[in-house]
Amino acid sequence: MSVAHPVAHAHDPYRLGHGGGHGSEAQGHGEGGPPSKRIIVGYGFWIFLLSDIIMFSAFFASYAVLAGATAGGPGGKQLFDIGNVGIETGFLLVSSFTCGVASIGAAARKFWLFQIGMAVTFVLGACFLGLEIKEFAGLAAQGDGPQRSAFLSAFFSLVGCHGLHVTAGLMWLLTMMAQVLAKGFRADIMRRILCFSLFWHALDIIWVAVFTVVYLLGVVR
Repeated sequence: MSVAHPVAHAHDPYRLGHGGGHGSEAQGHGEGGPPSKRIIVGYGFWIFLLSDIIMFSAFFASYAVLAGATAGGPGGKQLFDIGNVGIETGFLLVSSFTCGVASIGAAARKFWLFQIGMAVTFVLGACFLGLEIKEFAGLAAQGDGPQRSAFLSAFFSLVGCHGLHVTAGLMWLLTMMAQVLAKGFRADIMRRILCFSLFWHALDIIWVAVFTVVYLLGVVR
């Protein structure tokens, strides 16, 4: 029967990284070994999303401070078309559902369910983005661009930042469709689909906050 060296126990009294008395070497700290790549990637991507939410929180705080700084110009009540923004919101919320359908298709390894779900998500996201660009262009054309007042600078910064995230998400979506078409549902691609799904749903949540704080509160001020 082998006897553990007393010096080893002095440096590692709880036998971290060892078999814990069962005679099996663990690959990491404790008996279970290191977590899977899916867990590591998911955890790391949540950290990225949290940092993104912190950035949006700063934009929201700036907008809240500057919402009344119109410099004698129009405010949200005069500028915002709540009907148009409601349609935008509908497009994005439905796209969250179709993204979930695509995720179910990927989990079930159903190629066409995944591709159709992602294609519909792309169309809805592109419609949302098109309406947002139309709104920005209309405001700029009538002289109400970001340079008009601090209120409009904060508005264009917050809503425009979300629009840039949606644009990046649409490009990422097309990349995922192409990768699944070329390589199938490999483990690394499944991890990327998981990250994309988290990203897209986070954008929907942020937009609900934008719709409430910027548009709904803006038209009643």
